[in-house]
Amino acid sequence: MKKIVGIIVFLFALVVGGVYLFAQERQPVHATWLWNPWLFVKDEDRVFSFLQEKQVSDVYVQIDEEIPIDTYRQFVRRATEKGIRVYALDGAPNWIENGEGMERLFRWLVEYESVAEKNEKFYGVHLDVEPYLHAWWRTNQNGAITSYQTVLQRARELAKERSLRFEVDIPFWFDGVRYGNSNLAEWVIANTDGVTMMAYRDQARDIIDIVKKEMQIARKYGKQIVVGVETGQVDEGDDVSFFEEDETYMNEQLAIVQKHYARTKSFSGIAVHHMEQWMSRNE
Repeated sequence: MKKIVGIIVFLFALVVGGVYLFAQERQPVHATWLWNPWLFVKDEDRVFSFLQEKQVSDVYVQIDEEIPIDTYRQFVRRATEKGIRVYALDGAPNWIENGEGMERLFRWLVEYESVAEKNEKFYGVHLDVEPYLHAWWRTNQNGAITSYQTVLQRARELAKERSLRFEVDIPFWFDGVRYGNSNLAEWVIANTDGVTMMAYRDQARDIIDIVKKEMQIARKYGKQIVVGVETGQVDEGDDVSFFEEDETYMNEQLAIVQKHYARTKSFSGIAVHHMEQWMSRNE
């Protein structure tokens, strides 16, 4: 009898443990872009206080070669201790010209990793290239796309060599840019470990609508999408950013998005662009 009870207890623990692990795996990402790393150079405690207050799980940190590597090491170490994943962030439209900017980033990462301890390692690389802001997009879009793809393919190879997750920012309208028999959004999703969509709208129903195609594409390739929203002042229209709305309203809308996609395996979470502006809103 004791043996049977023991088996039942073991099976119950196994099931509960499995449910717990599944719940852990499905914890949604809550990310932000830290474009100005001088914020933590000047006041690292303030930055971490904000990240913890907002329960940020992932932070994309701009790499600035003027900042000492040891300063990044300390930041990543403290983030790791607090359970925050740190990505090396960089990118610019002119990267599509020759890829030198991307290569320089990875040379910096090689130097960084040569001195970084295990708990000081970046979790991944996060690129924001935005080729549509380059003049080539208007004069030779196909050529610009080809150059963009070349840069991403090379970056993915270099990230894989370093065992780093490789992610990319894309606008929501990439699904309308034709590429062969498909579209550019599908190509990027298929050739990265994950994407953060710049789904810049200030109402949940609009955000949900403009990312649904990418959610389907990501499911097809077994990838995940982080839905990004804007908090800065923009000139594309009042419905693009949460700049004019308060934090309570923004959180309500993001909660609706989160609930809508909660059972969608390709939905990874939410990202708020960008940290410096987000902090200003709260001050």
